[in-house]
Formats: sequence, structure tokens, C-alpha cells
Amino acid sequence: MPMYEYKCSACDFQFELRQKFSDAPASECPQCGGTVEKLISATAFSLKGDGWFKTGYCPKTETPKPAACAAGGGCCGA
Repeated sequence: MPMYEYKCSACDFQFELRQKFSDAPASECPQCGGTVEKLISATAFSLKGDGWFKTGYCPKTETPKPAACAAGGGCCGA
């Protein structure tokens, strides 16, 4: 579920809520009861591990590798 960031217009309290896409946006500050607005913030997104290209998509072949691959060029089937 995505994390949404909100800020109260009355007391400037900033908070985060984990909500479904189908959930209604927050409308009330949990501290003072004032109105809140949704903020646009940077996402925390990172890919870790070998990745889908190397382990799930790239065909494994037993053919000789090009010179760039032998030098560690990140080729398929490496």
C-alpha cells in the first residue's frame, strides 16, 4: 500500500498515512482537527538484487561471448 503525506493548514502538523488507492484522502488533522492537504513528496524506490533482466528475462546461452562481455561489459548470459 502506498504511503501518503499530509500537512495541517491550522497547526502545520505533518503526518503520513498508509492507505489503499481506493481509500478516501484524509480530511482532518489527528492533533487539532483542522483541515489537511495532501503533499507531493519524493518516493523511496530502489531495486535490489540481480534484477529481472539478468535472472528472469535474459536467455542463458552457451555461445561464445563477445569481447565486451569478456571484459565485464554486463552482457546477457554473463
